[in-house]
Amino acid sequence: MATERVRLGALALAVAGVLFVLYPAVRPYSDETSLQGAAAFAANAWIVAHVLAILGFVLVALGLLALYRTLRETPAEGLAFLALVATWIGVGLTLPYYGAEAFGLHVLGQEAMRQQNAAIMALANDIRYGPGIYLFGAGLLLVGIGAILAAAAVWRSGALPRWGGVPFGLAFALFIPQFFASPPIRVAHGVLVAAGCVWLAVSIWQAQEWRTGPGSEGSNRVPRSAV
Repeated sequence: MATERVRLGALALAVAGVLFVLYPAVRPYSDETSLQGAAAFAANAWIVAHVLAILGFVLVALGLLALYRTLRETPAEGLAFLALVATWIGVGLTLPYYGAEAFGLHVLGQEAMRQQNAAIMALANDIRYGPGIYLFGAGLLLVGIGAILAAAAVWRSGALPRWGGVPFGLAFALFIPQFFASPPIRVAHGVLVAAGCVWLAVSIWQAQEWRTGPGSEGSNRVPRSAV
């Protein structure tokens, strides 16, 4: 059962990667001071895109639990635990802001469209850059730190391929800067997140296959792929 739970965590991580590609790809982009921006906020695609991101963060948190369970009997157990804690706290601080983006701006866009008044769109900055921005920034910073710690834990563990966590760490370290990039760059960043999540998920899954496969002698052996 423990092995199956770890595999489910790995699967959650892989699904998160797909969601983080869809998030910037589905999200509508426009001049957010205009009625075109209001139409983007009011679109169903706006909510769908941001809910995909919310689910992605939740699944990443579950995936790092699977990583911790995979590495807890290795020299990297401490790093894996710190990665898990930092990510869970970071996700908890990040999600309220995504809720405001998804649902608060959606209602704002609907009202601007109903009144055909672009001046209402000025309130978007009040929602985005109010006190919640500090929690959001701290949350994403912690998620990035957690991802870097996870990559370091994978590198140090000897239980997973050393490079298996590097794209994951890089992708989430770049999560804040990508908000200031053009839509194509944001989609490209989503692809990087997906690559990092899937690579790490496959590494975790393969470690479980190796441990439970024929001829395995226990969880303390180091697979050949890790050296």
